[in-house]
Amino acid sequence: MSLPIQAADAARIRVLLLDIEGTTTPIDFVYKTLFPYASRQVEAFLREHSGEAEIAALVRDLRGQREADEASGFRPTAWRDDSGGEATILSAVEYVRWLMAKDSKCTPLKALQGKIWQQGFDSGELHGEVYDDVLRAFTRWRRQGREICIYSSGSVLAQQMLFRTVASGDLAVHIAGFFDTQTGIKTAAESYRKIAASLGREPLKFLFLSDAPKEIEASIAGGMHGVLCDRNVPVKAPPGDARAIHSFDEVCPD
Repeated sequence: MSLPIQAADAARIRVLLLDIEGTTTPIDFVYKTLFPYASRQVEAFLREHSGEAEIAALVRDLRGQREADEASGFRPTAWRDDSGGEATILSAVEYVRWLMAKDSKCTPLKALQGKIWQQGFDSGELHGEVYDDVLRAFTRWRRQGREICIYSSGSVLAQQMLFRTVASGDLAVHIAGFFDTQTGIKTAAESYRKIAASLGREPLKFLFLSDAPKEIEASIAGGMHGVLCDRNVPVKAPPGDARAIHSFDEVCPD
């Protein structure tokens, strides 16, 4: 695990790459608001949109994922296919809820969740939520000439909607790039090298912040700086606790 970077290294950081859940956004918002909303709405959403080409393709992708799960020794819910009719819809609903119970990060699930959440954000039923220090940090980092990017298991669409609808305003205007599982899994070093290459920067110009130690390790293996973001800490951290940051106020301060 990397220690928080020193001032000399911080001066070379040009991009802050951020996880969402537990890093910019409270975990409870994800698990107590977003996930239950998607679970409640998935059946109605599929009934309304299953005839659309994009959603029909997502349902096919879900069926393919289910077959892969079964081949891997899992026991997913049954799939009864009637070419997009009632049986297909109900099968997809049951499988989506099974995946969510497993906290799956698979791409078709995340893409479908993003579409469902988009309806909630557009209707005003959902609003993005971030920690109090996020706007301060975004403003400071931009003033310092640094870029901000997001890398989350949630779809790019879901990420964008979350940051556009927070109470303090549209935070997406501060964000230069969004990355999801289309780039690769977050525990693979290659994913971080891909992100750096897509932005035309060396990995050492990046600082990745996440609440997941394995993701931090992968980012470091990919050539980036990586620091654990531990929000679950008493107001006064133990002296010398340099293994993690506990607030964005600690990251590249003025």
